Amino acid sequence: MTTTSPQGRTELLRPDGSPVRVLVVDDEPSITDLLSMALRYEGWQIRSAQDGQGAVRAVREFRPDAVVLAMTLPDMDGLAVLGRLRRELPAVPVLFLTARDAAEDRVAGLTAGGDDCVTKPFGVEEVVARLRGLIRRSGAADRRSDSVLVVGDLCLDEDSHEVSRGGEDIHLTATEFELLRFLMRNPRRVLSKAQILDRVWSYDFGGQANVVELYISYLRRKIDAGREPMIHTRRGAGYLIKPAA
Repeated sequence: MTTTSPQGRTELLRPDGSPVRVLVVDDEPSITDLLSMALRYEGWQIRSAQDGQGAVRAVREFRPDAVVLAMTLPDMDGLAVLGRLRRELPAVPVLFLTARDAAEDRVAGLTAGGDDCVTKPFGVEEVVARLRGLIRRSGAADRRSDSVLVVGDLCLDEDSHEVSRGGEDIHLTATEFELLRFLMRNPRRVLSKAQILDRVWSYDFGGQANVVELYISYLRRKIDAGREPMIHTRRGAGYLIKPAA
């Protein structure tokens, strides 16, 4: 089932109308706090754990629809946790978090039955997008969910990563796509540079707000060039997207 939030984004719900449940497991509080905040913004119910034993308990009590699982934990590795949680919930999708230089961990996680993998440091929007796909495919939420965001004559398909305006295809880099998606999920809402950094760039990006200005300029060249503008600046406040006048 889906619904639309007051901010204009499509929310995934369980078939009974209750919020989707996601368990976040990592021993770094900065990561669990960041992901929990971002996933709650999606309208989901979140539980977190810092070790394998806590993850197993949470699976039994919380019955999540998806799990974000670090490969390395203080008391056991992610593969051991995966095996135990699969005994409780055989079909629950699992998204592994792995270190950048640990290619063998990514292969091992997917081979052992993990459904997807994201490398640290990661972009929060990437984790959210991958979880949405996993939850849809698992059947925990309505498979008929509409993945297309529309603002005026601008369309963005979250599944195929296709973007068009007025029927004309627009080719974006991965970062440009994530920035545009965040804007389009919040039409007519002013988003500050800090909010954009938190949602589009990695958790340890360092607060270099000038990168937001740079990528907004890239988007304008591709989205607004030769057309009525959709991306607007509110000086001292941030940026917003709205249908062209």
